[in-house]
Amino acid sequence: MKVAAILLLCMALFHQGHSNSCQGRCGYGIDTSYSCQCNTACERYNDCCSDYYTLCKEAALSCNGRCGESYNAQNPCHCNSLCPQYNNCCSDYSTLCNAGDSGATITDAEIKSLSETLFALDTNKASASQLILDPQALVADSQTSSQSDLSSRPLYKFVDENALFSRPTYAALLNLFDNYKRITGQAESFTSQQLTEQETFLKETMLNTELGRELFAFLYTKGVYKSEAEFIEDLKNMWFGLYSRYNGAMDSSGFEHIFAGEIKGGKVSGFHNWIRFYLLEKRGELNYYSHSFNGPWSNYPDVLGLQFHWDGYYKQVGSAVIGCSPEFDLALYSLCYIARPGKYCYLSLGGKQFIIQTYTWDNSSYGNGKKYIGSAYPVSM
Repeated sequence: MKVAAILLLCMALFHQGHSNSCQGRCGYGIDTSYSCQCNTACERYNDCCSDYYTLCKEAALSCNGRCGESYNAQNPCHCNSLCPQYNNCCSDYSTLCNAGDSGATITDAEIKSLSETLFALDTNKASASQLILDPQALVADSQTSSQSDLSSRPLYKFVDENALFSRPTYAALLNLFDNYKRITGQAESFTSQQLTEQETFLKETMLNTELGRELFAFLYTKGVYKSEAEFIEDLKNMWFGLYSRYNGAMDSSGFEHIFAGEIKGGKVSGFHNWIRFYLLEKRGELNYYSHSFNGPWSNYPDVLGLQFHWDGYYKQVGSAVIGCSPEFDLALYSLCYIARPGKYCYLSLGGKQFIIQTYTWDNSSYGNGKKYIGSAYPVSM
């Protein structure tokens, strides 16, 4: 009896000391053992603790000290990994909590700053004299499904292949395009030569350019990778690892989908690379119809949202960064996928906002549960 009495006394003293405070109680249900409450109902019944608005209202609108917390329906906004999916994150979630899959905190401000650096380092991009476009018809978003050929001439009026395609990163990219079957459901397989071409592309773009080394240096300082070897190995799995988009066949990869393009369900899927577009158009296998978006940049790289037919299959909106180097394309998509997987990734190019949307492939994984790239492309709206 003495022990029970002591416990009751302790509980009473505890409640007495905390009964007038919301410390540690924000969002909890009604508890009549307390003299005041700390949830949204107390506002209605006028029985909130005196520090309710300071501790529970102001703090509840921030992720400060709340990153990764369990879901609590009482909170007006949230700070866990699912809040972007449900569009109910606190306004500072990206800054304070967003870490991607790597566990490293990478803020929106850091992404924008790095993208400006990469933009400045893209010395292999096309100049105005090396790439000339003929965009012709501009259509409204509501017209992109009409499949109307409104442009009588090709999109690419001139590309200086001698100047551009002789550069190591361009040459490495060109070697990859003929390694894929575009129809999903047909299993991909690679020869030893083709596997070597994949490694060459990654090394030429990410290790042998200042732009690629800058991306690695940033991710290294953030603790995402411990060495260049780990960086390249992860990119190889992330971009070139095979998974199945149709009927169980190992028929796809992030690289094939984004850079080379695929056919799925009777239409073009992916296809977000300007060099691939140019080569197919030059061979007469691709017919440019119109564009529905033209970015604000007056030089290269620029962004277009394109409508086209690829050997009998239509693409309603295929957005691409136009005129950039292969290393720039790969670096931006990789950065956004690592830092903002499955989300909008806000960048800055020449002082103008640029958004990339990435998607994870959730049906299979590599390594210790890491996800392959499902897709990545410029948001064109």
